[in-house]
Amino acid sequence: MLPLALLLPLAFAGAAKAQTAEAPAATAAAEPQVVTVSANRRREPAREVPMQVDMLPAGQLEQAGAKMLSDYLANQPGVDVKNGGGAGFGSISIRGVSTGDQTIATVGTYIDDVAYGSSTPFALGSVTSLDMALLDLHHIELLRGPQGTLYGAGAMGGLLKYVTNEPNPREFSGKAAVGFSATRGGRPGHTENIVLNVPLRENVAALRVAAFTDKSGGYIDATGPAAGANINGGRNSGARVSVLVEPGNKLKVRLTATAQNTRRDSTDYVDYDAGTGRPSGRELTRHAALREPYDIKVRIAAADIEYDFGWARLNAITARQTNDIDLRLDYTGVYAPLLAPLGLDLAGVGVHQSTRVRKWTQEFRLTSPARRTVEWLAGLFYDDQRGGNEQLLGSTLAGAGAAPGPDLLRASVPSEYRELAAYGDVTWNATPRLALTAGVRVARNEQDYHQRASGMLLGEATDIVSESKDTSTTYMATARYALDATSNVYVRAASGYRPGGPNAVLKDFQTGATAAPPTFDHDELWSYELGYKADLLGRKLGVEAAVYDIRWDDIQQFYAVNGINVIVNAGKAHIQGAELNLQYRPTASWQLNGALTWIDARLSEDAPGLARDGARLPNTARVSASIGARYNGELAGRPAYAGIDARYVGKRNAGFDENPTLPNYVLPSYAMVNLQAGMTFGATTASVYVNNLLDRRAQLAGGTGFVPYGAPVNMTVQRPRTAGVMLTREF
Repeated sequence: MLPLALLLPLAFAGAAKAQTAEAPAATAAAEPQVVTVSANRRREPAREVPMQVDMLPAGQLEQAGAKMLSDYLANQPGVDVKNGGGAGFGSISIRGVSTGDQTIATVGTYIDDVAYGSSTPFALGSVTSLDMALLDLHHIELLRGPQGTLYGAGAMGGLLKYVTNEPNPREFSGKAAVGFSATRGGRPGHTENIVLNVPLRENVAALRVAAFTDKSGGYIDATGPAAGANINGGRNSGARVSVLVEPGNKLKVRLTATAQNTRRDSTDYVDYDAGTGRPSGRELTRHAALREPYDIKVRIAAADIEYDFGWARLNAITARQTNDIDLRLDYTGVYAPLLAPLGLDLAGVGVHQSTRVRKWTQEFRLTSPARRTVEWLAGLFYDDQRGGNEQLLGSTLAGAGAAPGPDLLRASVPSEYRELAAYGDVTWNATPRLALTAGVRVARNEQDYHQRASGMLLGEATDIVSESKDTSTTYMATARYALDATSNVYVRAASGYRPGGPNAVLKDFQTGATAAPPTFDHDELWSYELGYKADLLGRKLGVEAAVYDIRWDDIQQFYAVNGINVIVNAGKAHIQGAELNLQYRPTASWQLNGALTWIDARLSEDAPGLARDGARLPNTARVSASIGARYNGELAGRPAYAGIDARYVGKRNAGFDENPTLPNYVLPSYAMVNLQAGMTFGATTASVYVNNLLDRRAQLAGGTGFVPYGAPVNMTVQRPRTAGVMLTREF
């Protein structure tokens, strides 16, 4: 849930006027390999999955200097990460399924088979996509299109899945790495990590321990009362412990615990003028009356017990997770002018917001053996969440001593969410070439919401209680046909949804009538996709192509009622798109790749509070593309690699035309070039990278919520040119 204070200026402005946002070695295999993914809750070749799935090896991301989610997905056309001010904050959209400020995430997140994050809008779940470090990851899977049948609520646009390395009970091994980086005009950074794999009993049990720390050097300066240089530095650290026990051929138990802390001294926002599209002052600068530090703590413990009955494999997955966020935001530029006519001379106005999520999930899944005429999967999923959201909009008086001013707003918003879902699918391999799949998921959730608020801006205190119940059903059907041994075509129809929930039940100040509906409904979409996957020219050329049509109904959106966030359902959207991915391996040493995406995402019906029929949806470029080349071979008799990649992202809207609370700002198109290289010396690999080689100030995301009150756009720009080196030792 966005801070209540974000929308309060809209209501208050009228009153004030009346009173005057596992690493591969450098010698990566040269021969084409079968890439397997777990997208359909089975391990299967990516080419046989009847949808678009991108597999991002963690090793290549690490070699490229990737440190955060926006780096991981940067070269994925048609995927946008709206950075919400720094590492740990952001919302992902895939294929244009976004309205800018999301009520609930449209892309689900999983760590292995554990669902991550909040399913409600009340604890910042929509803007805190898991920014997981590359801590002993094997790869990342990105599933395009709705995944509601297998992955449930919030996966209506797609799914991001982190896949970690399993302990190996057959050998002792490890890896240690140290890296250094330098950003043009900023402070240096460094990173250290270590991974140990220890067999506890040969072929039976193993322990895997990983730990890391990453110091990020700041590169943004602040002017004004809280002036400083390179203010947005910080640290990301964490550890993972995993135990694998396989006492026999049928039973497998894996226990995992992960902890990650993200701390930043300030956000990554800089000030841009909404009229000119240029920096308000110097480049990479923000006017600050107050600093904006934040702290994000994630803890996840999971147990996956697997037993093979022969006729089916049972997985019982239990997980417990906590997410704690503490942040401060500077709202002085908005509230100080608004409150001045009331005789308040304020030097600072800031929000202190603390949110927490306590989530417990339990899943039971039965999966039939593969390569049968009929394959099936069935499961039960239970989710119990407790959320908390504490907000204080405080002030500081101008003048000597900087005495505390009045509390403008104080709010407490606890919430509860419980969901029970049953799901399953059946695949009929009708012939050696034709496979048909149908799936369904039925989910029932119950929610409770309590809002207590007081403060000068509200007048009298409010104490609001609301609850809701919601049942949603999602469907999926696919048909895959093998044209030959190396090429397939498929069609896919699938639906997705975000759960409905309770609202703040406000009343009109004058009439006493209810000013907002007590609940909002789930929104849903249907996606229709036609795709082609093939390995051609003797498996030297890999081709994946898809066209799709998405219809989105009853769109959830924020709406300001008496200056407070409520959620309503309004409007429809129509999204059409096409995707093309190519991989060419002309020799054993060279690999070339390219990707191109076209998206037309628009409202297809007036959406009061958002925009009119035909308006483009935010954060989506009509055209985006990426190209890359990589060489794996030898240099001076030693294994070596070198690579270059470039991406292009077209113009995007940050908001909507004629929208008073989220005005539009056109983010210009940009192009980015990165380099990587490395060489292996025995068990040690030295890697170097240069990101943003041309030092472009690409505008990645813009927050326009305060522009109507004279504030600048909260802009996130690409980090300036950054060069780094990493030494990795395997043992």
